[in-house]
Amino acid sequence: MTRRKQAVGLVVALALCFAAAGLGGLLTREGVAAWYPGIAKPDWTPPGWVFGPVWTFLYAAMAVAAWLVWRTGREHRRLPLALFAIQLALNVTWSGLFFALRQPGWAFAEILILWLAILATTASFYEGSKTAFWLMTPYLAWVTFAAVLNAAIWRLNLPA
Repeated sequence: MTRRKQAVGLVVALALCFAAAGLGGLLTREGVAAWYPGIAKPDWTPPGWVFGPVWTFLYAAMAVAAWLVWRTGREHRRLPLALFAIQLALNVTWSGLFFALRQPGWAFAEILILWLAILATTASFYEGSKTAFWLMTPYLAWVTFAAVLNAAIWRLNLPA
């Protein structure tokens, strides 16, 4: 594979991941401003400024991981990259459920499916690129934390 083709592949992977980030951001914006500040959250909720840098790092790492698997050129990359696309769509869906629709219960159910999709993607990346596998692990860890936080927020905001 030529260097040019590899560079284009990396740009495409970054563009796809940051397009998902942008769409998620659009779905999140109004809820973060109008709804999220007023709901009950556990004391251990990270401050708002943490989320931007963390997600920027995670989307970049995810893109590089997908690119590393893509550039192997092996036929077995189809399933890992399909799983990657599925988890990316589920990632955006969570933002819509939690922030746009303001449904933490449905978002919690969805984040469990997202977590399984990330786990499957991460595991499938191992054969193609161990580096890609390791680049996905912070994302899996963060979504694990996000699922626990989502569950706590849902519980704290159930009607009395």
